[in-house]
Amino acid sequence: MEQAAIRIIGIDPGLRTMGWGVIDARGSSIVYVASGTIHSSDRKPLALRLRELHEGLATVISEHGPMEAAVEETFVNRDPQAALKLGQARGIALAVPALAGLPVAEYAANLIKKTVTGTGHAEKRQIVMMIRTLLPGSDAQGADAADALAAAITHTRLRLWPRNL
Repeated sequence: MEQAAIRIIGIDPGLRTMGWGVIDARGSSIVYVASGTIHSSDRKPLALRLRELHEGLATVISEHGPMEAAVEETFVNRDPQAALKLGQARGIALAVPALAGLPVAEYAANLIKKTVTGTGHAEKRQIVMMIRTLLPGSDAQGADAADALAAAITHTRLRLWPRNL
């Protein structure tokens, strides 16, 4: 009997650019579904920017029908104002999938990097390269989408295949 696929959305929170990536996990394989970014205009007030992110992510979830979500935890920023704004975007990244009824897991950036590349201090270009290797046919445009796909892969490896690490 063939095992059913579990569709996972990974989300890389950001106020200017929020990355997202969707994969299907079936048995011990993962398959690329889609990825992209959601942008908010830095010329608009914060409330409208958060609304743009909310609406964009809700549309992605509606179109791709994930069953679970994985969100990258944000690192502490030295600029308190920037950290606060990023935290608000992160709230959108957590709330939108939760409002859609999805279980949401959070993973530290270093854990995601280590899971995908083998080192917790990998550079963005290394993550992009590994995503292209692990997900043939993926068209992850830029580091934000690649980071989101890396979060989804981490969720798959840690939650669904814990013995494979």
